[in-house]
Amino acid sequence: MLTTLAIEGYRSLRSVVVPLTNLTVVTGANGTGKSSVYRSLRLLAEASRNGAIAALAREGGLPSTLWAGPENGTPDGMPTQGRRRTGPVALKLGFASDEFSYAMDLGLPVPGPTMFGRDPEIKLESVWSGSVLRPSTLLTERHGPSVRIRGADGEWARHDHSLRPYDSMLSELADPRAAPELLAVREQLRSWRFYDSLRTDAAAPARAAQVGTRTPVLGADGADLAAALQTVRELGPTGALDAAVDRAFPGSSIGIADHDGLFALELRQPGLLRPLSAAELSDGTLRYLLWIAALLSPRPPALLVLNEPETSLHPDLIDPLADLIADAAAESQVIVVSHAPRLIAALDGHGASRIELEKAVGETRVVGQGALDGPPWSWPKR
Repeated sequence: MLTTLAIEGYRSLRSVVVPLTNLTVVTGANGTGKSSVYRSLRLLAEASRNGAIAALAREGGLPSTLWAGPENGTPDGMPTQGRRRTGPVALKLGFASDEFSYAMDLGLPVPGPTMFGRDPEIKLESVWSGSVLRPSTLLTERHGPSVRIRGADGEWARHDHSLRPYDSMLSELADPRAAPELLAVREQLRSWRFYDSLRTDAAAPARAAQVGTRTPVLGADGADLAAALQTVRELGPTGALDAAVDRAFPGSSIGIADHDGLFALELRQPGLLRPLSAAELSDGTLRYLLWIAALLSPRPPALLVLNEPETSLHPDLIDPLADLIADAAAESQVIVVSHAPRLIAALDGHGASRIELEKAVGETRVVGQGALDGPPWSWPKR
């Protein structure tokens, strides 16, 4: 389980270190940085697949994503003033856990004859054991193209592979014998699951019949909803699917029709003579069924991150959704990004910890967190 998330220099997140629990809710008013926290987690996950550089380039390159204020922020009540920079330009992302922790430091590219000058470079990466970085806990360290790995005897060895500035050591050097800790961190990051774009519009793929095959993990766009629900029914906890549907729509039930290999969703409701197809369902009803498939997955991830799951839902569906999220937290660590008071209150009732963000002088801060209140965190030095 992740215990700490650290972000520095990303959009309004000049320097944010937050504690994480098994079920964490990140909330705050619009524009306070909730989406940036969500994107930071995605960037960390992308690093395990060598995708962080491309993801930043799609956001306009490193200059467009960097903290735009003074290097050390602006004290409350003081005018914003530019000063000579004392440190290198950097975007830093990291997390701590009880087993392994990881940090990545990205910076501006070295000028040269290339058309890819918007791509940032990975300046530094580190993996250490436990949650606190110390010289004795450091296991693998990358500076520029050079990587050194601590062996089982505690001695450092220089890796003979020279990394390119756009390649992560997680994707290039993970090896079960030479660098088992890199492999462990890489697989952990690759297991993270994100949901923020489940479509419910009239042309949503979930409304159409799709080829049916066992689907323990709902796709990011929800196209395989019918197959995922049937997989939950067959491989998930007995009766969990039917109970989740009845909790939200009393007396209703879900059926999956097989049309020569194409699976189609049907919702049977009291008082109706025929089932409703997915094409007939309201956006809110369809979205709730998508959340059932995502949260009752027979293959739970290490980390599940949900971005504004309350979107399009009727208020009466918020409490059943909170119950689903709490059930998922029994199998996975869950982070929910939301500004819906009713959902936040319902998750509070399930023991969720709350991280409330605010913005002051353009900078995102954690409400009530003083300079010494956050979890311990130290960035590796370039």
